[in-house]
Amino acid sequence: MTERLVLASSNAGKLREFNVLLADLGFEVLRQADLGVTDAEETGLSFVENALLKARHASLKTGLAALADDSGLVVDALAGQPGIYSARFAGQPTNDAANNAKLLAALKAVPAEQRTARFRCCIVLVRHPTDPVPLIAEASWEGYILTAPQGQQGFGYDPLFYVPSHACTAAELEASEKNRISHRGQAMQRLRTLLVA
Repeated sequence: MTERLVLASSNAGKLREFNVLLADLGFEVLRQADLGVTDAEETGLSFVENALLKARHASLKTGLAALADDSGLVVDALAGQPGIYSARFAGQPTNDAANNAKLLAALKAVPAEQRTARFRCCIVLVRHPTDPVPLIAEASWEGYILTAPQGQQGFGYDPLFYVPSHACTAAELEASEKNRISHRGQAMQRLRTLLVA
């Protein structure tokens, strides 16, 4: 029997990823927007807090178990910024080009070897809105921030995020390889492990 989960996101790409990852475990993932649920207010101070807020909100509104993820870019030379504010780093409405431009400006005087950064991802699954023991899967993806964008794939900060293990940016990786090695890909695999434990 298939168990329905609501995804606390309106992102069609994320919905596809979660459905591919969890289908063989007997889960069908539905997008909250398709169930008439609006986004939760992200008032948390960490990726974990925001993911929990989103998951509990979606579960409360639908009565279903809920999945949420929160992720972002953490830059060492900027004391961890943009962090939980990655999507809205340059303000609202969110804009990838503006975010990238602001990041490059902030790092203008920082030498290459000090431009270390990582993408962080936290995925949360709650069985009900007040679930006291949510499943929490976290992962990081290490890299460097370049001085100019490279590559046409991906989204967000991908054109600036250099992946040393593959000698290219996240925006130059094949989608399947990016999904395998990225922060979200790693966190999803950890979630799978937790679900079958």
